Amino acid sequence: MDRKRRNKVAGWLFTLFFSISGIELANAAPNCSPLLSHTFLRLQDEAPQSLCQYQGKVILVVNTASYCGFTSQYDGLEKIYAKYKDRGFVVLGFPSNDFGQQEPGSNKEIADFCKNTYDVKFPMFAKSVVSGSAPNPLFKMLIAKTGTTPKWNFYKYLIDRNGNVVDSFGSLTKPTSNSITNPIEKLLEEKVQ
Repeated sequence: MDRKRRNKVAGWLFTLFFSISGIELANAAPNCSPLLSHTFLRLQDEAPQSLCQYQGKVILVVNTASYCGFTSQYDGLEKIYAKYKDRGFVVLGFPSNDFGQQEPGSNKEIADFCKNTYDVKFPMFAKSVVSGSAPNPLFKMLIAKTGTTPKWNFYKYLIDRNGNVVDSFGSLTKPTSNSITNPIEKLLEEKVQ
């Protein structure tokens, strides 16, 4: 079996396994919000990661791409992550090839690009679909809760400490802009309910 086919089969098995496990995970982690009750593969090594580990944090979810006019936003995302992470903030990156085929590489190639070009330290997950008829489970819920789907790469969703989506921002909105950092600072002052 060639590598491409083997990866496809592995992806199907992973999806099946974690679809079943996701139900158990939600039941096993009663303090985890439904929005975060998902497991994704980490970009760097494809190890399964539960999003429940981010429960209680303010989260900025972003769909990313390596060959986009907005790719330089990695720099701003890393800056706000570094500035606010000790106060309970995290950026979660989800590479996607959905828009303009601007993320054609493998997970390893994407991870190397993020590390070598922008020294990305915030959590990144394996490439997935974030729009269209079959977005990954997190983006499916983000779209349903906000009524807005990513229009392009570097679309952003802001989630409060209780796992509720509070806002979304288009690709033109820079991560370091006041329209993003002011709500982040406000949410960081709020307590988990």
